[in-house]
Amino acid sequence: MLSPLPRPVDHPAWTRLLRAAAVLALLLGALCAYAARQTLALNDHWRFHRADLPAASQADFDDAAWSTVTLPHTWNGSDGEAGGAYHRGPAWYRRELMLPAPATPRRHLLQFDGAALTAEVWVNGHFAGRHEGGYAAFRLDITPWLLPGRNLLAVRVDNSPQPDVAPLGGDFTVFGGLHRGVQLISVAPTHIDLLDDGGPGVYVSATEVSARHAQLKVHARVRNAGDDSAKLQLRLSLRDARGRLVRRVQQALSAAAGATRTVEQKLGVPRPHLWQGVHDPYLYSLAAELLQGSTVLDSTTVPVGLRTVQIDAQRGLMLNGRHYALHGVNLFHSARPGQGLAVSDAQIDEDFRILQDLGVTGLRLVHFQHPQRAYDNADRLGHLLWTEIPLNAAMAETEAFRANLDQQLRELIKQNFNHPSVITWGLGNEVYRSDAPIVELLAALHRRAHELDPSRPTSYAHCCAADDHPMAMQTDLVGFNRYFGWYDREFADFGPWADTARAQTPRRPMAISEYGAGASVMHQQDPPQRPEPKSHWHPEHYQALFHEAYWRQIRARPWLWGSFVWVGFDLASAGRDEGDRAGINDKGLVTYDRQTRKDAYHWYQANWSARPMAYITSRRFTPRPQSPVDVKVYTNGRAATLYVNGVAQPASAVQDHVAVWPGVVLQPGANTLRVVTDHGAEDAIEWIHTPPSK
Repeated sequence: MLSPLPRPVDHPAWTRLLRAAAVLALLLGALCAYAARQTLALNDHWRFHRADLPAASQADFDDAAWSTVTLPHTWNGSDGEAGGAYHRGPAWYRRELMLPAPATPRRHLLQFDGAALTAEVWVNGHFAGRHEGGYAAFRLDITPWLLPGRNLLAVRVDNSPQPDVAPLGGDFTVFGGLHRGVQLISVAPTHIDLLDDGGPGVYVSATEVSARHAQLKVHARVRNAGDDSAKLQLRLSLRDARGRLVRRVQQALSAAAGATRTVEQKLGVPRPHLWQGVHDPYLYSLAAELLQGSTVLDSTTVPVGLRTVQIDAQRGLMLNGRHYALHGVNLFHSARPGQGLAVSDAQIDEDFRILQDLGVTGLRLVHFQHPQRAYDNADRLGHLLWTEIPLNAAMAETEAFRANLDQQLRELIKQNFNHPSVITWGLGNEVYRSDAPIVELLAALHRRAHELDPSRPTSYAHCCAADDHPMAMQTDLVGFNRYFGWYDREFADFGPWADTARAQTPRRPMAISEYGAGASVMHQQDPPQRPEPKSHWHPEHYQALFHEAYWRQIRARPWLWGSFVWVGFDLASAGRDEGDRAGINDKGLVTYDRQTRKDAYHWYQANWSARPMAYITSRRFTPRPQSPVDVKVYTNGRAATLYVNGVAQPASAVQDHVAVWPGVVLQPGANTLRVVTDHGAEDAIEWIHTPPSK
């Protein structure tokens, strides 16, 4: 056993840290004596250094010169969004942890919610484990190396390209760091399994779901890390959204020392309240308690949403037996300027509020596992989810790479198994090859996904080979990434292409997994010329015209099981140099800083949202040299009246969510435009007219 760590040099900051750590240690000790399970956040007081220093793994290493950071944290907050090269390599985090001597035996596990791309962990100088994959949670049992009193945690995180760790490619910045939180979990030696690929250890499947009855099948993993076998009881309590007990069952079991066993139980639910997507996202909760006699050794609670999902090529998506129009956006995390992926729960919530205002009914979470807050929000708001592993752009033909994909697939499925919002497991996106190895890899991942979860279909986002290529046929569902009118061809080609693709495989359920166009809110042109995709001129109005044309063609094809705009929010992509700045993919409906909702956002809001709205387009095109001008408004009303400098213009009927006033005369200088709809929505802007000098 290690000797006590040397006391750090006296310093006010260290003194405050040690006092805080002592208080936390006392609190944790008291709670551990009484609570079945206790979780302690370890997000503050980390020391950080962006370099590779192998000696930093040792407990007596001097890190006094390092910076102090709070999690979540990335070292690419600035260079990752600036365009061009950014730091991809190793860095170190270190933190003290104060622990009391436990009153009873306990197991202590570290949970990392996200460390990109690989992480190696030491406790008091002892190597505790390595994780490969930057976006799933993982846990390590660190009990053997902990001491009463002061302990030292050291973590080496590395986001350099690694040949056997996905993703190997992709049009996005790979932000390095401990970009999500870290916590210490303390449990009794016999507990609900916490080492099942980061999953909750309790997995609920709903079968025979109808308005009259539902059957729940529960699989619970019980782990006995103690030295003696144990006689136990597993108690399952299902509660409704108001916390009222619906069903409770209890089952006796035995757990051998040093072993993990799975317990199965069924619960019937009479007259269930179904989870109905955005219309009624009703959630039950299931509490699993592990008892020894009258003592609760451990407990956890998971969400339960009772619903059925069927997807076929003719009817599209059916939720609880009724057609469900699945439309939304691709969500590339909730990254922010200067923060990358290291965002707070409040910022994730803000994104979901923006998307709820937009009127989405579903989301594609790309191109890797998202934080649990996103899945929780989708459950609560009723957004159906396509979520995927990071097989993106490239693959390696090695056993180690296949093993890493298998691990990341296990983590994705187990950690999100209980979320009713999740309807399909995505197995990849736009792999730029179409040979036998990628076909075989997708087929193997499909089989593995069904072994892990027979209840949900698999999907793949296809791009760059023939529509009916075998690589697009290895999953239950297929999505196509199409950008006609941006990278190639014309807007009007989209609908005929979709019909042809459907005719090639008429029994294949098909979605539009990506479609979109770039737009800078600083680039204004009306009417706009078609820009070159990689140019530095991306007029906002062209993006709006793109989406007007696409949505009309998508809406006319209800057999599509879903459609997802690329992308909800502008995102960091270090390899891009286009639009108004390098390092940003500007196809978002909302700017990277979340401050501006582009014109195209309001086009979809007019089509998707039931909340009365009106929006005057091209509002940022000011000053304006031309007059007269056409004024266009997006609205979900039936009629609208425009006022220009207080003077009412002739009323305009709304046609397909658009009202237009042609030839509106502007006076030199400031002009106030205000629109009012028949359902009470209104909007107002100011345009400056600057006539050209004669």
